[in-house]
Amino acid sequence: MKINSKIKKLFVILLSAVMLLTGCDSGVEESGEPQKDVEATDDIQIGIAFDSFLIERWERDRDIFVSRARELGATVNVQNANGDVQKQKDQMRYLIDKKMDVIVLIAVDSSALKKEVLEARNAGIKVVAYDRLVTDTPLDLYISFDNEMVGRFMADAIIEKLPTGGQVMKINGPSKDNNVSLVNKGFDEEIRGHGIVLFDTYYASEWKGEEAFNYLSENPEKADRADAVMCGNDSLAGQAVRYYSEKRRAGRIPIVGQDADLDACQRVVDGTQTMTVYKSIDVLAKKAAESAVSLAKGNSVAGTTQIENGRYNVPCVNIAPIMVTKDNMDTVIIDGGFHLREDVYLKER
Repeated sequence: MKINSKIKKLFVILLSAVMLLTGCDSGVEESGEPQKDVEATDDIQIGIAFDSFLIERWERDRDIFVSRARELGATVNVQNANGDVQKQKDQMRYLIDKKMDVIVLIAVDSSALKKEVLEARNAGIKVVAYDRLVTDTPLDLYISFDNEMVGRFMADAIIEKLPTGGQVMKINGPSKDNNVSLVNKGFDEEIRGHGIVLFDTYYASEWKGEEAFNYLSENPEKADRADAVMCGNDSLAGQAVRYYSEKRRAGRIPIVGQDADLDACQRVVDGTQTMTVYKSIDVLAKKAAESAVSLAKGNSVAGTTQIENGRYNVPCVNIAPIMVTKDNMDTVIIDGGFHLREDVYLKER
């Protein structure tokens, strides 16, 4: 009987310990709400709402932003809308309900999130438009690269290849992305007076690269007419190169893009893509994280200018892009540590 009594006491102690452990709250709510990447703390709370991770660079932006924000004592709640406007609206409301100090927004649609931005600001939450300007609504900050300069770089590369002029077609990203209009503005202004004739423009939905190949394949008369192709990013440029490779024109027709994706850098040194534009994600994401923390603390962001977003003048931080060609690939991309030499120069392996 004594042994049974001891066993019973031991069982009660163990059961109590288990109940105590399982009753502890980790601070992370388990529910069907949008995905979370934070623990509940008293630190600065920053929500970052991504369009999607379809484009190669966005995961890099996320990792650098989160790392720098945490270094500064903030916790970060990452949301991914997978290109769905309604899903991003729901995620914005979720971040508002979670009482974020700052929401950093990479908008799926530059004009579709005005209501949610206003709701956030009315709740006392600062809103930062990251690399895509949200139009017709007040914002606390817009931080991006100089997108008009990106367009000018693209135009300059084509002008150099077509010194006596020529026929050019555009394969843009989605028209709902305000950056597309800014890049086009810079491009169109730069080609004036150089005999460059823009004869066709196409908008690929959701930045889907394969749409560039499909459009060229379905419109061979336009593709054959083009002396150069301006592509909204490197994914689109890669599919344009694919099309012209099949027509044995790759390397003979100027094709330009932006983002300095690895495969684009490989094409540039190989001669099938004329140029790309390097935009230092490291600089942008770190500056965005630092700016978000500063706003959360009630401070202003140093070095801002102003940009008009349709109805309002918005404080803006513009970061300079760099044109990348075969000539400066080593100094900009490789020496800068963006890609490894052995990854860019495949023919040297």
